Amino acid sequence: MSRTPQTDVLLVVMGPPHTGELTTSVFRLLQVLLERGASVQVWACGYSTMLSQEALGETKPANLLDRYTQYPTTVVLIRELLDAFPGRLHWFGCRACSEHRGATGHIPEVRMRAPHTFGGHVHAATKTLFMGVA
Repeated sequence: MSRTPQTDVLLVVMGPPHTGELTTSVFRLLQVLLERGASVQVWACGYSTMLSQEALGETKPANLLDRYTQYPTTVVLIRELLDAFPGRLHWFGCRACSEHRGATGHIPEVRMRAPHTFGGHVHAATKTLFMGVA
């Protein structure tokens, strides 16, 4: 049995997630794809590997304009999607990119993979979509 699941879509997320609307776009696209019945793999590469760092905790730092509202981190969003769509969402991270950036403490639900396995992920998906910068 292959370690790489066969999916409808491989969503490759590249580059720094904090420089624009990349993170919001990724999570909105994932939600829509999964709600419409698609199976999806996410491959986080570059600085996007930081989306699944355990050190992010459960909530973002307080918003000074709305101090009493708590906002979830990307770790919480990833876990919620994985729990809501078991067997249809798979989140992977590039081990080399993660290690190169010192971002090695990921939540256990996210599987880190060597870069040479990326081709297998592309092959296992019906469609591949790249988001972000290389």
